[in-house]
Amino acid sequence: MNDALSTPTMVTSGKTAREIFEEVRANPARARFGFGERIAIVNVDPQNSYTRPDLFPKTAYITDPCQIEHINGISNAARAKGLPVVWTHVAYMDSAADAGVWGTRTDTPDSLQNIKFGSERHQFDERAEIDETVDAIYTKRMPSAFFETPLQSLLVWHKVDTVVITGGSTSGCIRATAVDSLSRGYRTIVPIECVADKHESYHFANLTDLALKYADVVDVAEVYEAIEACHS
Repeated sequence: MNDALSTPTMVTSGKTAREIFEEVRANPARARFGFGERIAIVNVDPQNSYTRPDLFPKTAYITDPCQIEHINGISNAARAKGLPVVWTHVAYMDSAADAGVWGTRTDTPDSLQNIKFGSERHQFDERAEIDETVDAIYTKRMPSAFFETPLQSLLVWHKVDTVVITGGSTSGCIRATAVDSLSRGYRTIVPIECVADKHESYHFANLTDLALKYADVVDVAEVYEAIEACHS
């Protein structure tokens, strides 16, 4: 066999996921998608099950202590400009049949499929500043906020070209939503302070992958600037 085809080429490293992410982020040659003309804020699952470790220590997580504050800030700024703001949360029917195969790996009180409609786990974090008169609120059942929700239709109606994704987890629903967003032709933005995960390895490894392939991973300050630049 040709040696060139039998020798592994995968790069190995003793660096942490955080260190690798910071190197990627600092690369001046890294191209960006940039912001377009019409922004939507998509807040993925800021619900008690994932944001309140005081209530649900096995499933919730905090990365940036000001995450909810930042999510509220950019959502309020977008709303003031007449831009769409979307909130999703996860819940399942009592039988968990709508969780499908995703709900079959475990069955404990903390398992995904046991987030039931109307439960405390299903409720949005009380700190989230949701305006039910204008914001879109969707229940989703799978990782991506696009999967079997009206999100795509909403974005088309509002002539959105840029999707800003917040929430959690970085390695799960954020990544899935970002991949679907890019796949649908949207400029996709992930503000670092607005996403979180259970472990820094998963968090930073996925931020690296997002930055290299699917999204612009930026400081939240850039999102404020881009919203301000949008026409009402």
